Amino acid sequence: MAHGGQASSGGNRDFELLPAPRAFSLVGEVFSPAGQNLIWAPDAGQAEVGRIAVQFRSVLKKQGLSTSTTAEWDPQRCNIIFRLSPELVPQQDGYRISVTDKRLSVYAHDAPGLRYAVLTLGQILEQIPAGQPIPCMKISDWPDFPNRGVMLDVSRDKIPTMETLYQYVDYFASWKINQLQLYTEHSFAYKGHEVVWKDASPMTPEQVRALDAYCRERFIELVPNQNTFGHMERWLKHEPYRQFAEAPDGFQTGSGWQFPRALCVTDPRSIALVDDLLGQLIPHFTSGQVNVGCDETHDLGRGRSRELVEERGFGRVYLDFLLKIHAVCEKHGKVMQFWGDIIRHYPELIPELPDNVIAMVWGYRPEHPYGEECRKYKASGVPFYVCPGTSAWLSLSGRTQRAFDNIRNAVTHGLEHGAIGVLNTSWCARGAWQSYASPFPGFVYGAGLSWCVESNLDADVPSLLDRYVFFDEAGVIGKVVCEVGNAYAVPEGYYNGDTSYLAKIMLDPELPMTINHFKWLTPEKVTRIREHVQQSMRPLGKARLPGDDGGLVIEEIRHSAELVLFACDLFDARLAAEGNEMAKVPEAERQRLAGKLRSLLASHEKLWLQRNRVGGLADSKERMTPLLNLLENK
Repeated sequence: MAHGGQASSGGNRDFELLPAPRAFSLVGEVFSPAGQNLIWAPDAGQAEVGRIAVQFRSVLKKQGLSTSTTAEWDPQRCNIIFRLSPELVPQQDGYRISVTDKRLSVYAHDAPGLRYAVLTLGQILEQIPAGQPIPCMKISDWPDFPNRGVMLDVSRDKIPTMETLYQYVDYFASWKINQLQLYTEHSFAYKGHEVVWKDASPMTPEQVRALDAYCRERFIELVPNQNTFGHMERWLKHEPYRQFAEAPDGFQTGSGWQFPRALCVTDPRSIALVDDLLGQLIPHFTSGQVNVGCDETHDLGRGRSRELVEERGFGRVYLDFLLKIHAVCEKHGKVMQFWGDIIRHYPELIPELPDNVIAMVWGYRPEHPYGEECRKYKASGVPFYVCPGTSAWLSLSGRTQRAFDNIRNAVTHGLEHGAIGVLNTSWCARGAWQSYASPFPGFVYGAGLSWCVESNLDADVPSLLDRYVFFDEAGVIGKVVCEVGNAYAVPEGYYNGDTSYLAKIMLDPELPMTINHFKWLTPEKVTRIREHVQQSMRPLGKARLPGDDGGLVIEEIRHSAELVLFACDLFDARLAAEGNEMAKVPEAERQRLAGKLRSLLASHEKLWLQRNRVGGLADSKERMTPLLNLLENK
């Protein structure tokens, strides 16, 4: 399993690297540098290569190596080589590192490859005491996927501060991630649409340009992302946008009545709005792509387009509107990414997709049929990414094993069937109650597999978290995060739905205990969950986090555990009550629970504001109002 053993690193286990290289071997001798070392860097005159050469020298300096560079080859004096060599390294983003007793050599296919070589060498040297000789080694490495991305949800309801976004970029870049997307519904400051985003603390054009530049310096492509069809409820609840909705007054599904979500495909104002939004958003990005969403258009055909869908079919009507959105992207010269969950049900239509689109194949359950869906796109010739997720959303502390299983399923099938990329998604549905730490097991495992599946399949994620995320000198916090994140799976027979039952009881407190989420629970199983969390948290006091936010990380993890334990208290109270109804819980117990929830809400607000903007906080806290009202008998 992903949390059970160390990555193979091509047979080497002396160094713990993220991601583990494709091929890495030690050869038994050491390189003992001279007092003054000369780097032959013939390509350093190129701006990007020159900047990476400076980083390379900084990495060597940390090891106590004094260096200077030259563009002239001198075999007697140059004991370090740092150069582009696509003849030796034919793979995009690839690199080779060779350390002999006489010379340290770095070759790369391109500038990103040089950067990735420096990152790998830096991770190795950090594990060698300063001043000690460097073991002789050979590393040959390149990625399985040319596009290795992460998507952060900045629309439901949490928008990170710029400082937090920069921290994410630094993490991802150091793990050889080369694409970032910020999932957007209403969280960009669109001119003329202030009513939609005025309370959201949105990204501004200036902030996007600054983040784009920051990403570019670290070889990350910041891809614009704006949902343009479904998931438009943040727009459609306002006038005049409600008039553009497929079902302005809402629609009925098997799950009950729903607010309007999708634009109406027959209303010309819908595509005019899309044109306006993309026209405002795209110019602030240097990426050649744009993700236009178009997923989960559940209300299509349930309102104003009902007759058209009955006449032409759901898939055809969906595709026709998708092609209109594509024409807007074409106008801006961008390749269009779109979520593939709708069109996959109409495989006969997939070949009609235009040439310059990328299908984003997603599914978040461990058993999602990635193999079947990837085969459809491969057969049609449509390029595609696989898009698993961190599984931390709709939870309180994450779902660690579910994330590992889902990511492994997606990426292995993506590699088998020719996916051109991986986009590891981190959603924030229904208030983002998971902690900052919760998605990081998925981020780390996803980064490893999207670089090289074979060498990272058995990565020791808790240990990698200690070394490359939390920098825990005691080596305990990674396991704490993973195990608290596994609280959902402790009892046998648990409901592995899209919402963790631990979060469900808090977010939907009036649901009966007879639904699938809860009906398998017993007091004994709740006790097992509680004991697991308490046992998992015991080592946390030994953690030694030197970073500026070390204390904050510990506080965030404690808050996650407290949320899970509170959910256990709710289960105990309801399981003991007549009819399992909250209203039948004794008054004293309800008041105790209400007091605890108010304390958790205060902690939630305090922690939120440490890393995120104030916009969305009120919406997030409001998600717990129904539970608080029930407890206080309002």
